[in-house]
Amino acid sequence: MKSNIRALLAAAGMAAFAFSPASAYEGGIQFQQKPGIFIGASAGVPPPGIYMFDQVWTTQQNVSGPVTSSIGNKNGVQTAVDVQGFVFVPGWTFLGATYDAVLAQPFGMVSIGQPLSLTPTQIDMFSGVHNTYFVPVELSWKLGTSGFVVKTGLGIFAPTGTVQGAAGPAVGGTCLTAVGCNGFANFGNKYWTFQPELIVSYLKDGWNLSAALYEEFNTANQIDHYTQGDVFHADFTATKTIGKWTLGPVGYYVAQVSNDKCSDATCLATHPLGLAPGGNPLAGNTQRFQLFAVGGLVEYNFGPASLSVWATQEVYAKSSGGILPPGVAGPFAVDTSNTPKGMTVLATLSYRLWAPEEPAKAPMLHK
Repeated sequence: MKSNIRALLAAAGMAAFAFSPASAYEGGIQFQQKPGIFIGASAGVPPPGIYMFDQVWTTQQNVSGPVTSSIGNKNGVQTAVDVQGFVFVPGWTFLGATYDAVLAQPFGMVSIGQPLSLTPTQIDMFSGVHNTYFVPVELSWKLGTSGFVVKTGLGIFAPTGTVQGAAGPAVGGTCLTAVGCNGFANFGNKYWTFQPELIVSYLKDGWNLSAALYEEFNTANQIDHYTQGDVFHADFTATKTIGKWTLGPVGYYVAQVSNDKCSDATCLATHPLGLAPGGNPLAGNTQRFQLFAVGGLVEYNFGPASLSVWATQEVYAKSSGGILPPGVAGPFAVDTSNTPKGMTVLATLSYRLWAPEEPAKAPMLHK
């Protein structure tokens, strides 16, 4: 049962946060899904039933990237997130695959430390409900007795999270009010995200060797029509179960792989740097970033429930593309590209809420 309980985490969709030196949206990196969220998971599926997971994590990071030449490299960003989620396994099969579905609701807060938080238009803390995540379909194929399992599915973030503020212009990349230029000065995002996933696992003799690949594709936000670029994730797990204990190394990689988009009149009106001849509405907004993290996982199986904890340290971070042209923030062009870099600690408690009754045994006949 332990390895099956761990498998349900393979679809647990979670929140992340947006950070910008200017507003908490668009200027910095933006991903809906927490990098590494599939760590410890596999392509397997638990037995039929309804399962629940309670997940909490914190990140302790500093802003990194070219922007630190202007603001210094000691600008802390902290997050705390709680997720309540369910996995539904009705026992259905399709094309030889086992079907499951997932529903998850994240809640969280973000705080930004000094000296960056002293900027007059900087939001130094916000909390609320993140966008609801659901996976209407996941299909898992077990490849005979080889130990290899493949799972694919489609996750969706719906624009249900907490937002505040209203649409308004930015001047030199800086919002005119502390609640943001576009109504996204909080933990939710007013746009849809579609996230196809592919998980490949080797599950045999207590081993879980898994790679989870997934990518975020965003619609334009419903307030200023700005579209975030696509974000690719890869999470890696290499654990061994011995008795009730599971442990091993883990890691993740995440990168923005396409530029943001801002081309219609509504978007240009809220990004005035794009209105001038030859102007660029994306000026000052990070267009590419990469993060790579390594760490470890430990888990204990209590029987009715399983508790896992993993921690990672981001050892590589790079960002680019956030160039403000001369005359906006000074006589020279300024690169404000940034990405947070630091550590994450994440804990998950998973358990089964309900299972179908076993069929009654046939009575034994005696002559």
